[in-house]
Amino acid sequence: MTYPFRLGTTSYIVPADILTNVRYLAGKVRDVELVLFEVDDGPNNLPANSEIAELVAIARGCDLTYTVHLPLDLRLTDDGFRRHASLDKARRVIERTRALDPWAYVLHLDGKDVLNRSEPASMERWRDQAVLALELVGKWAGGPQRLAVENLEGYPPDFYDPVLDRISVSRTVDVGHLWLDGCDPVAYLKKALPRTRVIHIHGIEDRDHRSAAKAPREKLKAVLDELVGSDYRGVLTMEVFSEADFLTSRAAIDVAMHANLR
Repeated sequence: MTYPFRLGTTSYIVPADILTNVRYLAGKVRDVELVLFEVDDGPNNLPANSEIAELVAIARGCDLTYTVHLPLDLRLTDDGFRRHASLDKARRVIERTRALDPWAYVLHLDGKDVLNRSEPASMERWRDQAVLALELVGKWAGGPQRLAVENLEGYPPDFYDPVLDRISVSRTVDVGHLWLDGCDPVAYLKKALPRTRVIHIHGIEDRDHRSAAKAPREKLKAVLDELVGSDYRGVLTMEVFSEADFLTSRAAIDVAMHANLR
């Protein structure tokens, strides 16, 4: 079945490395979210230059794009003076993946320090630093629109709005996080879609990031109805991490999309 949006999934579907996953997914999806990690003085899964070249070739051969998930929640400083490690890791990932011409760099903004604080001065300082961090990383990425800030579970749905009002970054709407927090993703999407380049969808069972088949069918259909009705042409990532969850998520979306067409 064809979709008006770019249906995708993650680079952790089969138990193997990123390149093996992309080979498996090529022709099955139109976008792969590269979930990258880098441990200080330890392992990382950043593709080697030879692997990047093959990823580029695969993408060219089958209308595939990549979204790149930055490895750490982004923040400007660690103690008010030193640049936070998340910025250096973001730069390394962007430089390594630039040849892929990613659809977007998905990122989290670290707001834990002010999430439950009520002092206006602390919140305003955090917002200022968040904007500065996004400006800096946006320059490395080729423009702030390449950055797609994701809503996180446990945060008020409008938590990032004052930051997003000050810089022209894009958005990643994580529907699963909204379901997890008891929020209506359709209402959220109506406001967010004009700036949204990526949407994550996954079901909730014992935890999130389960198959989309675990989402109530009417809720899944309502989200897809909104995307179709709004002519959304960005990426819809089935953010799951096993072959079984990938296949059942795809089947659930197919069923919901057929329901849209009847």
